[in-house]
Amino acid sequence: MKPQEKLNTINSHTDPTQRLLEVMRQLRNPDGGCPWDLEQDFKSIAKYTIEEAYEVADAIESGNIDDIKDELGDLLLQVVFHAQIATDDDLFTFDDVASHVVNKMVERHPHVFQETKADSADDVVDVWETQKEKQKPRESAMDGVTVALPALLRAQKLQKRAARAGFEWNDVSGAIEKFKEEMTELETEIMSGKNDDAQREEFGDVLFTLVNIGRMMGYDVEETLRETNQKFETRFRGMEHQIKASHQSLENASLDEMEEAWQAQKQKLKASA
Repeated sequence: MKPQEKLNTINSHTDPTQRLLEVMRQLRNPDGGCPWDLEQDFKSIAKYTIEEAYEVADAIESGNIDDIKDELGDLLLQVVFHAQIATDDDLFTFDDVASHVVNKMVERHPHVFQETKADSADDVVDVWETQKEKQKPRESAMDGVTVALPALLRAQKLQKRAARAGFEWNDVSGAIEKFKEEMTELETEIMSGKNDDAQREEFGDVLFTLVNIGRMMGYDVEETLRETNQKFETRFRGMEHQIKASHQSLENASLDEMEEAWQAQKQKLKASA
């Protein structure tokens, strides 16, 4: 098929979703398709799917509507790409994916589509988990927590599952005491200086208990750390600019000078908040 014929095929569709599906069919067409697209499989493009999801999150954080629209399109393309790979291998189609998620959403929202009551967001979460359990019975409360999730997010999800099973402190003070206990164990290992593996393990325990504290306080720990990362970067860039404005390179500045500039930036950001 010639290039113009391919374009004509795409343009023969008026529905945007069908046009997108046709674009991907042409990209994966062995007769004149894209060599790179033809080489891909589920595993090879998984990293791009994850990357696009993060770019959507970044666009939402920026608040730029055009960027959000653009990045959502890129993420949708990933879904279409996976579906076309499956279609090529006679596994499933894009319509199968759409039908499955429609059925799942209807089944998991009986408070909308049936007579089940859910008066708050917390009630909805309980209904969702109950319906999910009916559809996919678990042998363990830990089943279904995706291994590939970012570590902080996965820790929080594992802790939520444990809490739903009753493995939970009465209040956040119990988690704080556990954090202090883990910090003491980490300090002991560091001071001994004997076993790097033991130090690493204790450090992991400290991180895990910190996530638990944040979870019990109602925070999305992944989002909270993302915001803190951004705050640190903004202050550090401001510190760099301040030091360079005094005709001094950052590398030649003393720690005291950097700390003074850091505190200045901290106050500046607080004042503008």
